[in-house]
Amino acid sequence: MFNNILVVCVGNICRSPTAEFLLKAALPGKTVHSAGLGALVDKDMDATARSIAENHDIDCPLHAARQLTKELCRQADVILVMENKHKEGVSRLAPEVRGKTFLLGQWQQNQEIPDPYKKSTEAFEHVYGLIEHNCTLWADKLNK
Repeated sequence: MFNNILVVCVGNICRSPTAEFLLKAALPGKTVHSAGLGALVDKDMDATARSIAENHDIDCPLHAARQLTKELCRQADVILVMENKHKEGVSRLAPEVRGKTFLLGQWQQNQEIPDPYKKSTEAFEHVYGLIEHNCTLWADKLNK
């Protein structure tokens, strides 16, 4: 089954930790973690992303951004990415995991989730809504 879920974006400080914490809340008993293709290694979650998630009652513990590795990809049962170019980046790093790498927006006509980094609070709110909705759809599929 899909018990080890890896969420990937670029810096691993905005989108992927938000999705990680949403999926952890929705999928108790499963391992959910995140990484970045160009991670800001050891940086905490972006303050605006954290604030918005916490305003929606999502627990956001301390976070340390980490770089995506082949080993993380291989260990995951499913890899969820934000944009098509992330899928390509994962495939370049570990070609053998292409078949288990999907857009977070898979169930919304392969919707991409834009990067809110260094943008307005409104941009972060919009992205949070997209991530929350798509995590709900994935949680429904992964709970079956």
